[in-house]
Amino acid sequence: MDDGNTDIALRIKLNVGGKLFETTASTLRSGGPDSLLAALSNRPENSYSDPVFIDRDPEIFSVLLSVLRSNRLPSTARRFTKQELADEAAYYGIESRLNSALLPSPLSGIDAALAATIIPASDGIVSAFDVDDVDGSVWIAHGGQISGYDSNLTHAGTIRTHMDNITAIRRIRPEIATVGSESAAGIHFYSLASGVRVGSTDWRDPSDPRIYKARVTAIADSDDSVFAGFDCHQRENCVLQVDKSTLKVAAEIGRQSGSSTKTMVPGKLTYLPATSVLVGSAVASGAFGFSGYIRLWDPRSGKLVWETIEPGSGRSSRFGDSFADVDVDSDESTLFKVCSKSGDLAVADLRKLGDDPWVYLVDKNPSMKNTGGGGNNVVHCYRKQVFVGREGELEVWSRVEEREADVEREKRFSEESYRRNYVDKVCDLERGVIKKIEGGGDRLFVCREYVEGIEVWESSSFSGAVSVS
Repeated sequence: MDDGNTDIALRIKLNVGGKLFETTASTLRSGGPDSLLAALSNRPENSYSDPVFIDRDPEIFSVLLSVLRSNRLPSTARRFTKQELADEAAYYGIESRLNSALLPSPLSGIDAALAATIIPASDGIVSAFDVDDVDGSVWIAHGGQISGYDSNLTHAGTIRTHMDNITAIRRIRPEIATVGSESAAGIHFYSLASGVRVGSTDWRDPSDPRIYKARVTAIADSDDSVFAGFDCHQRENCVLQVDKSTLKVAAEIGRQSGSSTKTMVPGKLTYLPATSVLVGSAVASGAFGFSGYIRLWDPRSGKLVWETIEPGSGRSSRFGDSFADVDVDSDESTLFKVCSKSGDLAVADLRKLGDDPWVYLVDKNPSMKNTGGGGNNVVHCYRKQVFVGREGELEVWSRVEEREADVEREKRFSEESYRRNYVDKVCDLERGVIKKIEGGGDRLFVCREYVEGIEVWESSSFSGAVSVS
């Protein structure tokens, strides 16, 4: 008999709180090699017939054993709170398996439901937040404080920083957050576990007196670096690359004098690990409408790879309809923008950028009303979907699987490559204009202008594409 079959055949008895359980070694080891249950399964085989006594709650253990067997929560789990289940799973060392079972099915965006609203207990106005892509845990900045919520959306802790108002936050390690503010100088690193500041970095240039008390506008990170947009009062700006191991400046990227919107500091940064490219965008509105830029840098050389300025470069047929927001789908290597006047959504292939790379998507869903611009539009890419917030409405664009004949062989997209549906079916301006969208785990996190907390949307069947015959 081979090793795999031997593991399945080996039966182990456990006495949990006076109740006898019998299972297999393979089931116990499925909790992970570092778990307590895996350690119990590694005893000498001649001792398996003797039950091991564990002084814990047998009813909750029954739920956790079911999770190990099927990766699903049994109906009996409803008798316990998420915190009770999480505490017992932590004791046995199988938190990851419980978190996997607790997550909803993949997002369905088409018929999503507002599951909860996370409102911090103090200084409840949310100024920034960051979501873990794997388990959907979230760190929220409110005032000068940071509150963490685990994968069950249970409050994990709150710390106070030295700042009065945090406007940018990025979780760069499990317990370390990078924060910055548009009203205070420098980028700072805080430990949620200890509540102390573990490092700080400022933009300095001894040869230029204008570089003084630079503020942070946006943060992104890679495996080994943190990228932060810095802006001085005199409008000098750049992106600093900070080494994660030393928390020291490693490079200065894209320095410019912010005398116009074409040279203003990036308001959004995204790092693309597949191509090692940093994407930055800036957008401003004024008496003559919206304007801004999108730029791609190679952090290894510090050189500009590609840029577009709106209005002003390409797009002669849409001059004046500049973007209101931009986002990047790193998995699909695509760039999306939502236009400020028309409200149109456009996509560009990051691997084939040129003077005018945009394909403007045409909605063929007859049940959807026409959309417009106005500037209060935000876009966010997550799990091969594109979420757009228009005023108080939330919608999703899903990729359509097209026949090769429908799109020219050398092109990836046509104007019908995505189909639009509502996530939030009713426009509810009482909840405020949508200001920011982020995805994490199988959830969407939405921040509105008039709501103190973060709305959490969950759903049950979000396919990666819409197929058409």
